[in-house]
Amino acid sequence: MKTLGNPDLGKQTLERLSVDTVVIGAGVVGLAVARALALLGHEVFVLEAGDRFGEGLSSRNSEVIHAGIYYPKDSLKAHLCVQGRQRLYEYCDQRKVPYRKCGKWIVGVGSDQSGELEAIRKRAEANGVELGFVEAEALHRRLPGLRVSAALYSAETGIIDSHQLMLCLLADLEAMAGQLICQAPVVAAQSDNGTHLLTVGGAAPCQVEARHVVNAAGLGAVPLAGRWEGYPQILCPTQYFARGVYFSYNGAHPFNELIYPLPEPGGLGIHLTLDLAGQARFGPDVEWIERPDFTVDPRRAAMFAQSVKAWWPGLRPDRLQPAYAGVRPKLSGPGEAAADFDIQSPFHHGVPGLVHLFGIESPGLTSCLSLADYVAACIS
Repeated sequence: MKTLGNPDLGKQTLERLSVDTVVIGAGVVGLAVARALALLGHEVFVLEAGDRFGEGLSSRNSEVIHAGIYYPKDSLKAHLCVQGRQRLYEYCDQRKVPYRKCGKWIVGVGSDQSGELEAIRKRAEANGVELGFVEAEALHRRLPGLRVSAALYSAETGIIDSHQLMLCLLADLEAMAGQLICQAPVVAAQSDNGTHLLTVGGAAPCQVEARHVVNAAGLGAVPLAGRWEGYPQILCPTQYFARGVYFSYNGAHPFNELIYPLPEPGGLGIHLTLDLAGQARFGPDVEWIERPDFTVDPRRAAMFAQSVKAWWPGLRPDRLQPAYAGVRPKLSGPGEAAADFDIQSPFHHGVPGLVHLFGIESPGLTSCLSLADYVAACIS
């Protein structure tokens, strides 16, 4: 095993290690959950299959702090996003994590889309999120160069340095004697009478016994649960994979705010986001695939250009460059209604001390702190 926070542990070959609490997966959600549990007094180990933290889904997103606009009222996504967004801004201020509350436009490109914009506005309002409605004449003054008929404006949307956020979460964990152990994939697990035994592979194979376990393994959460002895397999969901690629935009652009078209099945549409340096990127699209694959096909740039030109005619296609791809761990497939987060606690499956996190896609980054408190309440 490779460890951060206790170098001596990495020099040992352990046959069996006993610990109070294990979090599987060191993405932004896993680190936030580990921190929340450590704050409650748990002895926490985080087991990460990769060489470093945050190199899975947490490094392959838009780094957007979402307002909580699109999700059905009373869903976990709506509740945890709205609550988590404010928590995240406060945490960033306290820990000096770089972010910018830049705002976001959701644009309609024809009069026939006004009804869809109004439906989004009402859904956001039901979630406690206020959106401003701007019609074409005023919009052209605010966003010159765009071909749009109307738009909604979200003042609460922002962007964040997700790597710095994870560094701070890890630092908080380590300050409370928590451990991050890398190169430690969990290859098997079993639960019996309130005790969980994890078989860990990697550089130093061992077994880890714990009273509490949180499965926050991202794309690997469902497959791991599918081979978890003592967990009712009838509750293990089917997982689907939706790849979304991003293209960066080289050169100048006129945008200081995020620009989103209307949502599409499986995603929020190919939108313009910014990093904290002001560089623009477009994405993600939605491509249903059979297994995780992070390949970016440069030929998709033509489709990206056509989509973006519908609302920004000034885009120069030759400035689109392949950037990266993410894969969303979906719990609903093509043509199905979007699924909510599936947080399975002992209340759901009857296994004491075990929580599975399934389908943690967007707005997982925004929700990480509120989601962590929700999970901590399930097992504390």
